[in-house]
Parts: sequence; structure tokens; C-alpha cells
Amino acid sequence: MSDSTVTSGQQQWLGSGQMPQSRQGPYISVVTNRTTNLVIRGAMLFSVGVFLALVLNLLQVQRNVTLFPPDVISSVFSSAWWVPPCCGTASAIIGLLYPWIDRRLGEPHKFKREWSSVMRCVAVFVGINHASAKVDFANNIQLSLTLAALSIGLWWTFDRSRSGFGLGVSIALLATLATQLLVYNEVFQYTSPDFLYIRSWLPCIFFAGVITMGNIGRQLALYEYKFIQEKMHLD
Repeated sequence: MSDSTVTSGQQQWLGSGQMPQSRQGPYISVVTNRTTNLVIRGAMLFSVGVFLALVLNLLQVQRNVTLFPPDVISSVFSSAWWVPPCCGTASAIIGLLYPWIDRRLGEPHKFKREWSSVMRCVAVFVGINHASAKVDFANNIQLSLTLAALSIGLWWTFDRSRSGFGLGVSIALLATLATQLLVYNEVFQYTSPDFLYIRSWLPCIFFAGVITMGNIGRQLALYEYKFIQEKMHLD
């Protein structure tokens, strides 16, 4: 599929949220059940979120960017036990929310809709997180501005939708506020905080993560549509 084209059938389904009508056998009825598909997509997004949380948090802990009290470090990845489930849950919500917003707005997302683009988006997100933990900058302001530019560049390269940008900013602000509250209550802490209790570049990481999970969620929704269409034709 090209970067800029989506078939009319895909636009109708993604825009209306309705399954294509066709004669359905018992197997196809299960495959096309919206609740079943949502659960499957949610589980996949949750798994991706957990995996990324384990890998990325390991980078932060190794560089002493994030510090957890010794009594809450309880995994081989040196991460508090609650971090991966929380990130997985947030990833599932974000990944399901993006295609739902697209349908509500009646504007199917058409930009770079293929898995190779999604994988590149994930790689760039990991690179941004890696830079926040590994690359030494002269000061936190320079680091924050660099990560902000990289995060917006990620949105422009792999998304470019107004809804994607708006959701990314909104969720990043909420996640930043939640992190401030967690640090304030001494659940964990950041070394050298420069934005109240956290690092000033953290909202950029959240924004990039939201855009990444949104792209994964959109691609899963599109793959679901193509899979259902193929099964219907075979039936």
C-alpha cells in the first residue's frame, strides 16, 4: 500500500466504524465481532507497551536518571513491578483511542500506512529515549529543546494529523502531571530535577510515546480490516 492512498472500502469502514456487510459463516462471525477484535488489539498493544517499558526503563535506571527505592525493585530488568503494567494499559488505551478518534472525525488516517513505517517510528522513539539517557548535553535546557524538536519531527514524519498532535500533547501533559504526583509522594525520584520534581524533557518522551503507540494502533486497525475482507472473500 502506498503512503498516500487508502481504498474507498477502507475509508468507508475506518470512517464509519461499521463492519462491511456480507454473508457470514460461523467462523467469519467470530472474526468480524467488534468486541473480540478490540480485545485482541488491546492485548497486542498492552504487550508492546509492557515490552517497551521494560527496555526503556532499563536505560533510565542504568544511567541513574530514574531512581527507585531498593525495596520496590523487583524484576530482572531493575524496574518497579507496577511500571510495565501501567505502561501497557496506557499503550492499549492510546492505541485504541487513535483509530476511534479518526472514525469519530470522519478522517481516516492515510499517511504512511504500512508496517515498515510503524517499525521505523518505534526505532526513532527508542532512539529519542536512548538520547535522553545516554547523550550528554551542556545543560538540561539544551537537552529538552533537542528532544522537543526530535519528538515533533517524529510526529511530522510518521503522523502529520491534527488529531494525532492534539492527543499527543494532551496525553503527554496528563502523564507529566501524574508523574509529578508520583515523585511528590516519593514513589520514585529523578536525579537532578529541573522542572518541579521531574526532568524538563519528560513531556517530550511522553509525546513521542503517544505518537508511536497511536501509529501502532492505527496500523492494527487497518490490518484488522484487511484480514476481515480476505476472510469474507474466502467465505
